[in-house]
Amino acid sequence: MRVLAALDKFRGTATAKEACAAVGHACWELGFDCDEAPLADGGEGTLDVLGGPNRTSRVTGPLGDTVEAAWRLSRDVAVIEMARASGLQLVGGADRNDPVAASTSGTGELIDFALDAGAKKIIVCLGGSATTDGGYGAVRAIHAPARLKAVEFIVACDVTTLFTDAARVFAPQKGATPNQVNLLTGRLDRLAQLYREQFGVDVTNIEGAGAAGGLAGGLAALGARIVPGFDVVADEIELDERVERCDIVVTGEGFMDDQSFAGKVVGGMQGLAESKGKKFCAVVGDADVEVDFPVANLTSLFGLDEATTKTRTAIERAALDLLRGLSA
Repeated sequence: MRVLAALDKFRGTATAKEACAAVGHACWELGFDCDEAPLADGGEGTLDVLGGPNRTSRVTGPLGDTVEAAWRLSRDVAVIEMARASGLQLVGGADRNDPVAASTSGTGELIDFALDAGAKKIIVCLGGSATTDGGYGAVRAIHAPARLKAVEFIVACDVTTLFTDAARVFAPQKGATPNQVNLLTGRLDRLAQLYREQFGVDVTNIEGAGAAGGLAGGLAALGARIVPGFDVVADEIELDERVERCDIVVTGEGFMDDQSFAGKVVGGMQGLAESKGKKFCAVVGDADVEVDFPVANLTSLFGLDEATTKTRTAIERAALDLLRGLSA
């Protein structure tokens, strides 16, 4: 019996790698082979599942201070997680953020470093941003942006928010008041016009352009393709082929809600497993009891206490029960 362990992180208690290892240990106890494939959906944690950082650069943080931002360059592919350069955690959370002044300059500087280092493909992972600057800081920080035309430039995200909706949808989470949301929305409107005039790209009609406070739109103006983060990860780790080779798919995440089936890991794995006729199950930390999940092939759902320090042990126990049932 060959199992594919393809889980997302259980936020705050287990990384995707640790969650997959827990399933792997359950497989070892049962005498099954296990292929561990930690996953992410384009937000925080994506850099780690794509190999982890192997470079560090000093860049401008979201509020103008200098930060050490880790990123990856391997086989001409650069992976940049914008939260490492322009993230909300760098300023200490929403209470310490200046949502109007916060800039994506550091993310643009990382893209510039990747170009200087000879990257032929650049993946920018969005999520966890402190910013609602429409990507203007990043756009200005990239010297000779025409160089991007010579590389494959991808933005990975897990939302479909439009560019001019970014402030309304995300800015309050970053500490913005209602008046600041209005100010930021007006700024995004003006930036959309600027991008049309300067780059000939109308970012207002691009699905997902509002991700990371509009950073996705700013990078799209420079030629980036906005792609669902799950699809980016799946492509990079050859997930399709790995599902083909397994008998059972085990996936999971910390909290399951209706968004889990809108570009997230659990929904993506369900669709992939079903398309190949594979047995499928999920282990989740908790679930929204008010949602009627569209999971025709979900074998079982274990409500784990996500706050526990023993999450990995709980994942292992749940996986043992699931796998015994599916292999009977």
